[in-house]
Amino acid sequence: MTQTSPARAAQATRASRARALIAVMLFVTVVINYLDRSNLSIALPEIARELDLNTAQQGLLLSAFGWTYAALQIPGGWLVDRVPARVLYPVCLTLWSLATLFMGIVGGFVALIVLRLLVGVFEAPAYPINSKVATVWFPERERATAIGFYTSGQFIGLALLTPVLSWLQATVSWHWVFIATGLVGIVWALVWYGWFREPRDSRANAAEIELIREGGGLVDAVRERPQRARISRADLAAVLGRRKLWGLYLGQFCLTSTLWFFLTWFPTYLVEYRNMDYIKSGFLASLPFVAALVGVLSSGVLSDFLLRRGVSLGAARKGPIITGLLLSTLMVGASFTDSTALVIVFLSVAFFGNGLASITWSLVSAMAPQRLLGLTGGMFNFIGNLSSIATPIVIGMIITDESFAPGFAYMTVITVVGVLSYVFLVGRVERVADPGESPAKS
Repeated sequence: MTQTSPARAAQATRASRARALIAVMLFVTVVINYLDRSNLSIALPEIARELDLNTAQQGLLLSAFGWTYAALQIPGGWLVDRVPARVLYPVCLTLWSLATLFMGIVGGFVALIVLRLLVGVFEAPAYPINSKVATVWFPERERATAIGFYTSGQFIGLALLTPVLSWLQATVSWHWVFIATGLVGIVWALVWYGWFREPRDSRANAAEIELIREGGGLVDAVRERPQRARISRADLAAVLGRRKLWGLYLGQFCLTSTLWFFLTWFPTYLVEYRNMDYIKSGFLASLPFVAALVGVLSSGVLSDFLLRRGVSLGAARKGPIITGLLLSTLMVGASFTDSTALVIVFLSVAFFGNGLASITWSLVSAMAPQRLLGLTGGMFNFIGNLSSIATPIVIGMIITDESFAPGFAYMTVITVVGVLSYVFLVGRVERVADPGESPAKS
């Protein structure tokens, strides 16, 4: 008996792994989130033919999501700081999924724009929620891996399910692309509400909670409700008046511009400029998403590995981001070849780079004022996702019926600006202090 007691005691104090379930839940939610962002791009060539839309009108329709999504990032971040994720996420999921579903039921250009605006409204709090959950549930040394894992959901979902949605459109109609993705989101909202809990209300044992807390996870942040019911001027000054945070904001705009190219114009490029059918284009469109997935998974693991080996927080986080942005500039190579195979290679390498750079939320976790994680995340996502408006509209205006090259040139210039932002504006990675406090260096 005495021989087994120490082993039992060690087992009793061993940290549980409840946070693994949280990572999986975030992953599935991101898959659904991005399917509902990208489903329009899959259906757009058929919609454009049915409604007789020119490229400028297509760009406007593709950008509709971004208008409300970007505009509501700051209110969404404010909401995330005040409403528990267990309640807020399933409410948002249900509402944006209903708007998606109705896109497959109603017809007409104006109706589709209105519904896409609503999808943007209800998806607005999604990534600030993800960031808050990751900051609460994961210690610093695991956070980039967790963020990389759930962020990979956007690419896994698109890589595996883009061919499925393309097949669904080809065999039934474009309407079912929206009906199917909407129904999936409604079901998952019920699952999230039933399973998700905050650390101290979950099945995590005391050892796991202490492991998270000692590692920098803000396990009690959800219990520390803000005393003010509104955003103060000092709060806004803290998230808008810091050069370092502006480096993050501008860098995110440049990074997500590449993402929004793939979420909006890429399938149309393959169908209209490479003359592919829907089935073939659906398969080829999935390959860059596979590459991006590899980039995302590599980024989080590499960043946390470097951190554990003693590399500074700044180098471990910024290194993959800057490298990934540099790789994304290779997209311009698609303008200089007539080979479809080489086009896919150039775009796959570029999107691999985008995935490699996708741990930018780990810098928000490391640099945002602790009390203003939601507000900073909202501002970060607001400015970053202005690209969801600019990218489809600008590309739609500068491309011609004969050439997509101006679109690739625009994307390359934007990516270079992102590299410069991380190098010269972000600088040293350190947490920005609340008003009146001194910054804590990392």
